[in-house]
Amino acid sequence: MGDIRRRGAIALGITGLVAPLGLALTATPAQAASCTTQAGPYQKQVEKFLGRPVDGRQSSADCRAIQAFQNKHGITPAIGYAGPVTWGVMDLMNKQKAVGNNPNKAGKCPVNKGRIACVNLTLQLSWIQDGDRLVYGPVPVRTGRNGFETRTGLKKIYWRDIDHVSNLYHVPMPYSQFFDGGQAFHSVNLSMWNPPGSHGCVNMTTKDAKKYWSLLKTGDDVFVYGRKPGT
Repeated sequence: MGDIRRRGAIALGITGLVAPLGLALTATPAQAASCTTQAGPYQKQVEKFLGRPVDGRQSSADCRAIQAFQNKHGITPAIGYAGPVTWGVMDLMNKQKAVGNNPNKAGKCPVNKGRIACVNLTLQLSWIQDGDRLVYGPVPVRTGRNGFETRTGLKKIYWRDIDHVSNLYHVPMPYSQFFDGGQAFHSVNLSMWNPPGSHGCVNMTTKDAKKYWSLLKTGDDVFVYGRKPGT
C-alpha cells in the first residue's frame, strides 16, 4: 500500500491565462480585479452565451458579466476579457449540454463489460453504465492538463481510499478510486471547468464523487477515451 501511496496521487492544476500577453504582463494585482474596456476576439460568442446584447462591443455590463463567469470558474486574470480560454470553457459547456442523456451515442465506451465507468476526455464528461443502460450521469469532470494527460484505454479500479491525501502534493483527495497508477476519480473543491486541468486524475464534484463511490467497487472497469481540449 505504501507504493500505491507514493504513486497515488494527483493534485490540482494551475489556472490559465485569458487575456493577451500584453494585458497579462502589464496588469498589477489591483488592476487585474478591474474591468478591461477592450473587446476580445470571442466577444460576440461570449455575449451570446451570457445572454448579453450581441454587438461585438465591450460595455461595462458585458465586462461585469464576463468577469463574474471568470471568477466562478477560476479563469485568470479575471478582467472581463472575452479571450480564448473563457470562450473555450463556454464552448465546452455548450457541447456537454448537447449530449443530453445519451453520452454513449457513438458507442465508444464498451457495452459488453457490465458495469463500467466511462470518461470522454474530449467532452470532459463521465458516466456509469451497465451494458448499454445508463446508470448515472453524464457529469462534467476535470481531467489531466497538457503534460499530465489522463491516460486512455481500458482499466480497472484497483484501490479505493475514501480519505486519501496526496503524498506528492499534500492535498486531500476525498473518495479516491484509483484505476491507473496514481490516476483516480476523486472530488475537488473547484469548478469542473477550472483551466487548465488536473495532474492526471479525474476530478469530480463532491456529490458526483460520492455517487461514484457508492456505485463502483474494486475490480470494476473504467474506460477512458478521446483527448482533452488543449492537450
